Formats: sequence, structure tokens, C-alpha cells
Amino acid sequence: MSQEFDYDLVIIGAGVGGHGAALHAVSCGLKTAIIEASEMGGTCVNRGCIPSKALLAASGRVRELRNAHHLKSLGIQVGSVDFDRQAIADHASNLVAKIRGDLTNSLKRLSVDIIQGWGRVAGQQKVVIATDDGEKVVTAKDIILSTGSVPFVPPGIEIDGKTVFTSDDALKLDWLPQWVAIIGSGYIGLEFADVYTALGSEITMIEALDRLMPTFDPDIAKLATRVLINPRDIETHAGVFATKVIPGSPVVIELTDAKTKEVVDVLEVDACLVATGRIPATKDLGLEALGIDTDRRGFITVDDRMAVVWEGEPVPHLWAIGDATGQLMLAHAASAQGIAAVENICGRHRSMDYRSIPAAAFTHPEISYVGLTEPAAKELGAKEGFEVASERSYFKGNSKAIAEGEADGIAKVIYRQDTGELLGVHILGLHASDMIHEASQAIAGRESVNTLAYLVHAHPTLSEVLDEAYKRAMNSSEQGVKTALH
Repeated sequence: MSQEFDYDLVIIGAGVGGHGAALHAVSCGLKTAIIEASEMGGTCVNRGCIPSKALLAASGRVRELRNAHHLKSLGIQVGSVDFDRQAIADHASNLVAKIRGDLTNSLKRLSVDIIQGWGRVAGQQKVVIATDDGEKVVTAKDIILSTGSVPFVPPGIEIDGKTVFTSDDALKLDWLPQWVAIIGSGYIGLEFADVYTALGSEITMIEALDRLMPTFDPDIAKLATRVLINPRDIETHAGVFATKVIPGSPVVIELTDAKTKEVVDVLEVDACLVATGRIPATKDLGLEALGIDTDRRGFITVDDRMAVVWEGEPVPHLWAIGDATGQLMLAHAASAQGIAAVENICGRHRSMDYRSIPAAAFTHPEISYVGLTEPAAKELGAKEGFEVASERSYFKGNSKAIAEGEADGIAKVIYRQDTGELLGVHILGLHASDMIHEASQAIAGRESVNTLAYLVHAHPTLSEVLDEAYKRAMNSSEQGVKTALH
């Protein structure tokens, strides 16, 4: 380490991204400090991935044990199934405490200095930290900003944290409303609809865009509506805004048509979850000390090496990762970005391949995806001059899914017709979140369905759903080539 600086690397923000960057920095021999103003672990550990999966695991068991028809088909009969709401909530909070402790201890074991306080850039290679004991200034050869994001609350919606709340409060599971309105049908809205309906609540889902689950591939969204929404106590409104939400008993929600801007309905419900996405937590970071600013949405602009960019040029020794960059707002993407930033700090060029990063919604059954949706792939094909094709295979033809009695599902592969290159894979079905990584690796290697179709998958496993999709794609691709030749 240069004697000019207190540290080789200072990281502002100890979420999953900052944690991953710190671990990799230590392995590369960098003296590292991490600054956190709130709980160690950030959104993912405290208010996101970890507690939500605990709630989904518990509520999923309740749903499964109450599904008498499914159990009877397997030759199983059970009596009444009860649950303790507080015990489920405690399961989530206990898991959070454990993971947060594990994360903190992993940093301490590696001699990463943990500084509690609000960190701001105070100039070139300098950070000032507002702590309980006053201000502290540290210098570092390089600085990584990893400040994460917070829930977005649209104008007109009043949050009270009890009857109208974001996912931050919903994860506490303080109570179980009989009727919950969920604004937004992305993965957060879907997961909470899964939890609430499993525990007996009725749901009204409100989506501003024309169709539910607008960020998912259209074929997946269509099947997910049939499997995850229609059979459950969920009513839906698409193409309408919740322009006014007033907390209370009841909660009053004014719905406005997205096109005509006219009020079309007024709902009265017990509670309202606002799941309208997240915005970057990038205010008061001291960026003005370096003469730079965020973009109009509040995101920090970075290049493919994760260097902060201002007026088209990388800012020396300043990096940003995770939700604050708006590149791909996923915990594992933030961790990968942190590793890439450290590699570039060490002079080893590494760039991010966002197309190969998978994502999942942990509903029952799960949804996972990697790469492009079919509309996005066709848009790219039109731009670059190639045709796009897709093939589907179904869980209902898979021996393992049939044995489990859970054969609702689909795997869809999207690929280039000329080369067979895999462009996207989307799965809805049992253990979809585990199955997607094979496809992620294939997209990272820019592999062709014509190669993937010859891989061998263990039988009987759910992975054979992907195997079948690859084979169908290969056969379709070969048939297309023969047709073109004739």
C-alpha cells in the first residue's frame, strides 16, 4: 500500500455489493475499509432477498399442506393446517440477524475496517464520515460507491407504514390484512401476493401498464397469470394508476385510467402494499466535491469497468456498483460488479456481461430468466440484421415434474436462427431458480442451441425440460437451414 493513503480501498455501503467487493479486495492484497450508515448487509439482507425468502418458504409450506387435492394425488392425507403469524415473522427476523452477523464476521476475520457512519466523498481520494463521535476523514487510493436503493413511492400515495406500506414494512409481517391491494405486478408484487394468499388474504393487484408482469417475457407472463393469479384470491386491474392512496381503516385507493386520465374506480381495502420499484440512494454522497452529478433519475453513470463517468470520461479512482448505478438492480449483480471494479482497480481489465446474469421470482412455482425477452431479441435482430426464433418445452412432459405432481410450467429458449446462438431463456415451474444457471453459463459463453442440444442431462430430473427445449430449437434451426437451401 502507498504510504500516501490510509487505505488502498474505501467502500461506501456494506450491502451485498460492498461486501463482495471487500472480500475480493482483501484476496487481492488491498487494505480495505467499508463504511455503513445503517445495518450491515444493506437492502438484500435486511429488507429484501433474505427476509422475503424466509416468508415465502414458510407460507409456501402452508399452501402446500393445505392443497388437499395435490396431496391426495400423492396418496397423502393431512388434517387441518394452522400457522402462527408471529412465529413466521420471527423466522424471517432471526434469519436476517444470522446472515447479517455472518456477513459482519466475515469482514472482521479478514481485517476489513468497518466504520459506522454516513460516508461522503470530500474530494479526490478522500472520504468524510459523519459518526456518532463526530466527523472522521480517511483517504484511499480508490473509492467504491455502493449505496444501494430505496423503495419508490409515486406521487399521490401516502405511506403510514401500517396500512399503506412498502416492502420494507411488509417484510415485518406485523399483521395479516384480510384484503390487500398490491400496486405493481413485478417480482416484488408477485412474491408478496404469493405470501399473502397462502396465509389467507385476498389480493387486488394494480398495474399501470397494459398487461400484468410487463417486465417478463410475454409467454411467461401469460402462463404465470394462469398459474399464479387466476386460481388464487387475486383480482387484477391493468392499465390503471393508483393516483391517490389514503391510509386508514379502510385504505382508500383512487384508480385512474392510464390513457384517458379519468377516475374509473375507488377501492376500499384493509391495507395497501406499494411495490412500484426502487430508486437509487445517491443523495448526499458529496459527488459535487468532485464536480460531478448523477443522471436525471439519480443513478451514478459508470462504464463497463464500473468506473464513474462524468462528461464522457472516467473519474480517476472513483467507482460505483450495485443499485446506485441502475445497470441491473439485483444483489448478485452488485456483487459481480464489485468484483469487476476491484479487478480493474488492480489493473486487470474485467467488464460486466449483463446479458448472462440470471434473475428469479421465488413464487410457487418459481419464475426465472436470463438474457433477452423475445420482443427485446427481435428488436436487437432488426437492428443487427438477424432473425430470431423461439421454442418451448413443458413440465407436463417431464417425468420428475409428473412424479412431484407439479407439472405446471414451461421453458422457453430464444435464439438466433442463423447461428443458433442462445439469446434468452425463461422458465416458469418447480425449482426454476436453480435450473436457470445452466442457461446463464451458456449465454455467457455465447453458445449455440446446436451445441447445447447434445449435452447430457441426468434422468429423471427437471433439467430435462431445458434439454428438450434445446433439442427442439436445434431441430427447428436445422429445418430452417434446409428450407433456406432449397
